[in-house]
Amino acid sequence: MTHPRRSPLLPYPFPVSGFNTRRMATNAMYLSVTNRPLLSRPDTIKALQVRSFTVRCSTGSVSTGAAVPAPWKLADARLVLEDGSIWRAKSFGATGTQVGEVVFNTSLTGYQEILTDPSYAGQFVLMTNPHIGNTGVNIDDEESIQCFLAGLIIRSLSISTSNYRCTESLSDYLSKRNIMGIYDVDTRAITRRLREDGSLIGVLSTEESKTDEQLLEMSRTWDIVGVDLISSVSCKKPYEWVEKTGSEWDFNSNRRHEETFHVVAYDFGIKHNILRRLASYGCKITVVPSTWPATETLKMKPDGVLFSNGPGDPSAVPYAVETVKDIIGKVPIFGICMGHQLLGQALGGKTYKMKFGHHGGNHPVRNLRNGSVEISAQNHNYAVDPESLPSGVEVTHVNLNDGSCAGLAFPQQKLMSLQYHPEASPGPHDSDLVFDHFVELMRREKQSS
Repeated sequence: MTHPRRSPLLPYPFPVSGFNTRRMATNAMYLSVTNRPLLSRPDTIKALQVRSFTVRCSTGSVSTGAAVPAPWKLADARLVLEDGSIWRAKSFGATGTQVGEVVFNTSLTGYQEILTDPSYAGQFVLMTNPHIGNTGVNIDDEESIQCFLAGLIIRSLSISTSNYRCTESLSDYLSKRNIMGIYDVDTRAITRRLREDGSLIGVLSTEESKTDEQLLEMSRTWDIVGVDLISSVSCKKPYEWVEKTGSEWDFNSNRRHEETFHVVAYDFGIKHNILRRLASYGCKITVVPSTWPATETLKMKPDGVLFSNGPGDPSAVPYAVETVKDIIGKVPIFGICMGHQLLGQALGGKTYKMKFGHHGGNHPVRNLRNGSVEISAQNHNYAVDPESLPSGVEVTHVNLNDGSCAGLAFPQQKLMSLQYHPEASPGPHDSDLVFDHFVELMRREKQSS
């Protein structure tokens, strides 16, 4: 089929000889059509007579001399990293100046869950997937009651949404929650830098009054190591959680238990889906603040205790480590992410800061007990050193990307833990059965007593 705007003998569109906007009237367009040969050989001139167009147009501003605003957004934000690099970008969401640790996340979807994950407190999240915002946001995908991250860094901000559950655009969502975002920045180059140099402190700013040198100084004088970030994300008083996983999302609805187990969940930055999955597995849940005394927890006579995920450095919250120590051995325990690290320290082990951490929904983990491999969702900058753990503690899971410890068990002390998120369902649901294992741990303890 011949293109309607092309010569049947030529593979390319007709040539446009040029544009000229000088000395032309407002909104005027002149089109001249001439017949002229495009080839010089006489035997081809007759066969290839085509029409050549000269198009002249104007916007109407040239004659007046007034400045013409660009029809697209210009760069109005800077990301300044502590290594001295400066990245120009376009802003969306909130404006101002914010400092944080820059980490990259390799998830293809789930940016709203990432935005509302309290474990990202104090951090700028850079999404390696270039297209963000295309599904918008909705109230059902919230993992907490607010956004805790310092800012969002993306390559391309979608200008439209195509999800039937969408109730709001990503830009409007961040503006209402006072969260900064930037786009049209080379996220691949920044990611390579973070992989080579490790996580870096950065400053996001839309304020032209601040110089690059001032922003660089801010990045080099702020630190996230040793800072208690848990206190700012934890609940302030105990409450009961009753919501289960929605039926349309409950892929293990046949795994229900007639018994009900009371679980006290320590909120170090707990995600709602952890609570939903526990409730769906037949647990009655009482959520308590991070500073809740162990003595008060034991007075409730729970069947089990959950130590949740949370942001930052586990060494910065010694009060939480002491709480874990006071509960170990008395009731069955399940630790997730920060809870896993706190258990490692409470058992006498050490934790260390990773080069750039694990952030994403595609991390392979080997279960050393049965040899299976799980594709997991992870979000942490610290890990437990397995060599520092005492005798009797079993490493049950290993991250296949770098060999780091991803799970622990201590049968004599009735505890288990995972470094990653079993509730997250990054696509597969490989890790969800760990909730069933925790329930089984509580059942055996209940029967033995």
